[in-house]
Amino acid sequence: MAKALLIVESPTKARTIKAFLGPEYQVESSVGHVRDLPGSQKDIPKSHREKQWAKDWGINVEDDFQPLYVVSAKARKIISELKGKLRDASQLFLATDEDREGEAIAWHLKEVLNPQIPVRRMVFHEITREAIQAALENPRDINQDLVDAQEARRALDRLVGWGLSPVLWAKVKTGLSAGRVQSVAVRMVVQRERERMAHRSAEWWDLEGVFATRSDESFTARLSAIDGTAPASGKDFNSQGELTNQRAVLLDQARAVALAGEAEGGSFPVRSVESKPYTRNPYPPFRTSTLQQEASRKRRFNAARTMRAAQGLYESGYITYMRTDSTSLAQSAVDQARRIIRERFGSEYLSAKPRRYAGKVKNAQEAHEAIRPAGDSWRDPKQVAAEVSDQDQRALYELIWNRTLASQMAPARGSITKVVLGGKTDAGTELEFAASGKTIAFPGFLRVYVAGSDDPEAELEDRERLLPDLTEGDPTTAREVNAKHHQTKPPARFTEASLVKELEERGIGRPSTYASIMSRIIEREYVWKKGSALIPSITAFTTVSLLENYFEELVDFGFTARMEDDLDRIARGEQERAPWLRSFFYGNGSPGLQKMISPDNIGLIDFEKLNLHIGDDEQGRSVYARAGRYGPYLIRGESRASIPPDLPPDELTLEQAAALLEAASEPPEQKILGTDPDSGLVVLGLTGRYGPYVQLGEGGAKSKPKRASLFKDMELDALSLDDALRLLSIPREVGRHPDTGRAIVASNGRYGPYLKMGSETRNLDSERQILEITLEEATAKFNQPKPGRGSAPPLKELGDDPESGGAVTVKDGRYGLYVSDGVVNTSLRKNDTVEGLTLERAAELLAARRQKLKDDGKWPPKPRSPRKR
Repeated sequence: MAKALLIVESPTKARTIKAFLGPEYQVESSVGHVRDLPGSQKDIPKSHREKQWAKDWGINVEDDFQPLYVVSAKARKIISELKGKLRDASQLFLATDEDREGEAIAWHLKEVLNPQIPVRRMVFHEITREAIQAALENPRDINQDLVDAQEARRALDRLVGWGLSPVLWAKVKTGLSAGRVQSVAVRMVVQRERERMAHRSAEWWDLEGVFATRSDESFTARLSAIDGTAPASGKDFNSQGELTNQRAVLLDQARAVALAGEAEGGSFPVRSVESKPYTRNPYPPFRTSTLQQEASRKRRFNAARTMRAAQGLYESGYITYMRTDSTSLAQSAVDQARRIIRERFGSEYLSAKPRRYAGKVKNAQEAHEAIRPAGDSWRDPKQVAAEVSDQDQRALYELIWNRTLASQMAPARGSITKVVLGGKTDAGTELEFAASGKTIAFPGFLRVYVAGSDDPEAELEDRERLLPDLTEGDPTTAREVNAKHHQTKPPARFTEASLVKELEERGIGRPSTYASIMSRIIEREYVWKKGSALIPSITAFTTVSLLENYFEELVDFGFTARMEDDLDRIARGEQERAPWLRSFFYGNGSPGLQKMISPDNIGLIDFEKLNLHIGDDEQGRSVYARAGRYGPYLIRGESRASIPPDLPPDELTLEQAAALLEAASEPPEQKILGTDPDSGLVVLGLTGRYGPYVQLGEGGAKSKPKRASLFKDMELDALSLDDALRLLSIPREVGRHPDTGRAIVASNGRYGPYLKMGSETRNLDSERQILEITLEEATAKFNQPKPGRGSAPPLKELGDDPESGGAVTVKDGRYGLYVSDGVVNTSLRKNDTVEGLTLERAAELLAARRQKLKDDGKWPPKPRSPRKR
């Protein structure tokens, strides 16, 4: 009997659904996308390699922007297997995700498989028995408008990425990439750093006192008025450190200390007590972006880590679909939440009536539900913890459970009290102090959920601040009064959470893309992390300067958000894909992308304008920072100096830049070690930019003297002439192999000391062996098979990767230090050290590498064949 074939994207999703269906269904996985635009020139089919549009874009910009789709290498076998399953199938259900990308995947599957049986689209927002059965009973056709919107987005991103990236390679640095949302995100980070660089701190002082009541209770209050005038505080200064509120009293240290002395021990009766009730309503359930933000604040997960955990929970049937703009809950979910609240906390913790949350997201798209526990009977976090081994998934499920329950709970209620104390000091100064208190009479939803904050100094909502029971006229005594120093702070740097929030509020990009955007800007070294803060590199400054000066429209926040509106219109069938792309590429009353990236326009780019201006020194010479192939560096006239890679741009002052330039221009320290008996040239010991080295002869304008670096265990002060001559003899010929007659040479390379015989190499254990290894010992090394990669023991073991479960280790390989989980390897970044590397950071690097492999169609990796001996 023929069975119905149901295709989903992931094996995990397939296994979960298979458990709900009977033997009349077969469930298979496409393992993600089965075809896409070519990722590189080698992916272009032979039939199209001579077509310029295929090489330039992978999209026929001259024929309605028809895409050139290719089946990825990893998908060919999968497609073949799915076609085999189709031969015996009675009908085909395409059960990919319910968003635009899922709709496009379904369409691609239909196009590639070309089924000759009935085809239906099946959608659901949670993987439960009831949801799957309902989806089977209510299938629909593929929504071509949603497909067109997704394909327009894919084409748009390709045109921007492939159009701008070569410009960055030519004008900034090879290996960079541009993207419609990615570049805007980098611009936001750079703009925030510019604000920090332009910020000028102002300082002010105030007073803080400890006051005692008649019953010897104490509380803290701050100065609120001096002779009836408020003292200046941070809000009274602008970003240039100028006092903008001229009515405020600006206290300096001397005045503040004097006032503290006058006030201490004085009497300050209560002048007023004002108490107001407050009510705090719960937060809506999670949508994609708020889940990413809260997981960052409360669990320290980056966006990619959050979405990996959410994907796993969804595919295993624990939560509803995790890519959503919606905060609404189905009636069954509201009923379930309210039942749990009533049973666990009592009816008083229920909101008076079911809460409905209206979406306020700019450019909100598909009408999904909010992210919540799946099904009509939710599993308790303790039950999930017992069933799920992944720690991230357990933590994220608890977060989602708590937030969903809280959304249907009663508000928190309490009161806020403000107390004002006042009196005259012995010197006749009228001082007022103010204190505020907070009491929580009924915690309501705070019993379950308190939101995190981007500001580490922010006060938590569930924290009470208790004051003594005071009434007007009560006496208090200033037991202790201290002068407090303050400085205005520059705006805080973005974190992943706050950058996601900013992108969403501006209507730029989609929640489903934010995790990959965050990973990519870190992978491309546009930003690096200091704690949770995102710090832009000099490369980011240079790139943003280029885009702002020559491609302003493409990084304009409003323009990028309007493109999302246009894509929504395509999804609703109100706009056609091809005319919209034509307008973007060729222009419609304004220059299109084609003209922006034309040779004439690119030729106008002035590289000097892209440099970051640090300032002008006392001689009027301008100092700039520039992105280079080997890292950022400073320029002052003909002088050059490297910039430390871990130095944030806002800390690169003119004084510090001058010091780096001066250090780089100083002549190296020099020591005469003796004379080479063979050549008669002087042998010098010097210390240069990259450490100590020896040199044969003084050299000249037309000659380059021979040089050799000292070994790591050598010191220039203790170096003898004989040691120097031996260093200068490297590379050293050890002798000739007795069997092959080929020369064996010992040398020091980029990856350490080694032996070379023809094209064969063998590693040495230490630099000293370069000078000391004998021909017999070297021959023995070449007579042994070359050790395989990874044979050396790891430098550090970090634990198990939260996604793959593999043991994460740090190793030293042929191309330097790298981290591995046994399947995926990725190099450490310039700011990573073996000693400082944590499991969280290693998991972040591995996740970024996995995503890159997936983007390039190289996931999952092919199993390695045994090596031939």
